[in-house]
Amino acid sequence: MPFPRRLLNDYETITLDLHPHWWFLAPAGAATTVSGVMTLTVLAQFDGWLETLAIYLMIGALVVSAAWLVVKMVQWRTTYFVVTSHRVIYRQGVLARHGVEIPLERMSNVNFKQTIFERLIGAGDLIIESSGRDGQEKFSDIQNPEEVQNIVHAALQNRDSRTEENHTKADIATQLEKLEGLRQRGTLSAEEFIEQKRRLLE
Repeated sequence: MPFPRRLLNDYETITLDLHPHWWFLAPAGAATTVSGVMTLTVLAQFDGWLETLAIYLMIGALVVSAAWLVVKMVQWRTTYFVVTSHRVIYRQGVLARHGVEIPLERMSNVNFKQTIFERLIGAGDLIIESSGRDGQEKFSDIQNPEEVQNIVHAALQNRDSRTEENHTKADIATQLEKLEGLRQRGTLSAEEFIEQKRRLLE
């Protein structure tokens, strides 16, 4: 399920849209698997009242672990880590929601952290430092965090390029206004005005 487009601004484009790494589901999945295996083992090993008691206990554990897995799957489906042309967005939840948004212009540093095991499975943490109120945000269970770090850096560079381009356009517009003022006051002839304008727009 992709990040809802209605939550983006009109001028905004998505560079990266991720759900958490599958390891996010591993504890609940492992608990459900173990409960299922133990239930089958109990059915094969015990007789009489011990079998009945053990079956009830194992079925109870299986139901609880399966419910936990369902909850984690819903959380996985409704958790987004998104990089856009203007910000990083983290959203989680269906009824109770939690969200973090970090504008690119506030970011000062982007780091990632992986244990040896996380490197093997392609998961890890992404740490973003910013000039905002919280200062630092840590995002866990990120898929391929080193690649995500590079994507965020690329988004920052693109934003800087757009900012520089906008400043250049603003400078040209200011100079054109000055030339127009000189022409209206008669300081520049029409031919000189056209020539100066052409040079600015080249």
